[in-house]
Amino acid sequence: MRPVNCEKDIMAFIAEDFAATTNVDGKAHQTIARRLRQQLQKIAAQRVPITYRELANALGLTPPHTIHQVTEALEHLMAEDAAAGRPFIAAIAISKARGGLPAPGFFDCARRLGRFAGDEAGPEAWAFHAGEFNAAVSFWAATAAMRFPG
Repeated sequence: MRPVNCEKDIMAFIAEDFAATTNVDGKAHQTIARRLRQQLQKIAAQRVPITYRELANALGLTPPHTIHQVTEALEHLMAEDAAAGRPFIAAIAISKARGGLPAPGFFDCARRLGRFAGDEAGPEAWAFHAGEFNAAVSFWAATAAMRFPG
């Protein structure tokens, strides 16, 4: 799996499949990032965050390093969203260990993408995440309603 470099990949998405895997039904190959975006779009309508572990389980990822697979795919989605001027869909995913905040990598990537300038554990992080989460669920819930009706 090729590591994501937010700065480098913001304007040029990774050309090869990112962490290519097989769908749970085994019928078609998709990337983890693409499957993750679809899962997060569905979750956005619920307006509640989901943990990295829950996402790994929902995607049917297998060890080793399932959380790492999720976080790398989330950073890829952040680069796509920044390039397109969209809210970070990755804000819907949180770390169980951080009391409602995403892992530090979320804030590091957001900083490299020019959207965050603060302490990843301080009040700036809480404010940034709350704003980004609210924008993401509003934007992506509307998108999900169009893509996944009823």
